[in-house]
Amino acid sequence: MTSTVPRGVRLPQIDLAAILAEQHPHIDLRTDSFDTSSRNFLKAVSDYKAREVAALADRKTRAASEKKRTKERIAQVEAETKECKIEELNLAEQLKREQEERKDAELEVAGYRRQLVVLEDKCAAIDSQIEQYRTMAENLQRIKNNEKDSLSASAAGVSSQTRQIEERLACSVEGIGNDQLLIRMSRIDPEKPDREFSLVLDVSDSYRVVTISPSLSAISGLVSEVRKTGDIIAFIRGVRLAFSELVSATA
Repeated sequence: MTSTVPRGVRLPQIDLAAILAEQHPHIDLRTDSFDTSSRNFLKAVSDYKAREVAALADRKTRAASEKKRTKERIAQVEAETKECKIEELNLAEQLKREQEERKDAELEVAGYRRQLVVLEDKCAAIDSQIEQYRTMAENLQRIKNNEKDSLSASAAGVSSQTRQIEERLACSVEGIGNDQLLIRMSRIDPEKPDREFSLVLDVSDSYRVVTISPSLSAISGLVSEVRKTGDIIAFIRGVRLAFSELVSATA
């Protein structure tokens, strides 16, 4: 077998004959340099191993720290995800409530709109009734004014007739209270023309003398007569005549 020497490697030259000729043949294998080289190599290997071990330990430490940070980050992300899910559920529930409230509000608004339409119809009907009542009121006011004018004209005539009657009968008639007439007479007593004779006549349901001064015994018959006839002028004439007879009887 032929040994192949790597190119560029210089082998030491040994003079074998010279060595054998020596008294103590000895070949210097240069083990010192080999030992030194071996020690250097072993030291380099040991240093490399130490560096690699240290690097591995450092990487392991960094990996453990990174793993811890990753776990913490994962835990944080999971917690945030859980909170987000809870918040999402809360938001979904709130959205559901808001949708229900909106639906209820829309139904309520629709109800109010229907009520508003009904109220508008009622208001229109009421406005129509008000207009009718206004027209009726205006007509009634015109009728009232016409009646007032007629009553004023009649009252003027009645007042004139009343004054004539008072002048003819020498008496005055005055309304007092409810449906009561105060009748006062004078010029009955010849000696005292200003002496007053009076009575209060109630004309509400049936004729009734409330008070009379001076008293007349014939007053009941006169009241019975006026109840039958309703002729107050004749009643006043009868009372005046009765007062005259009373004065004559006491003279």
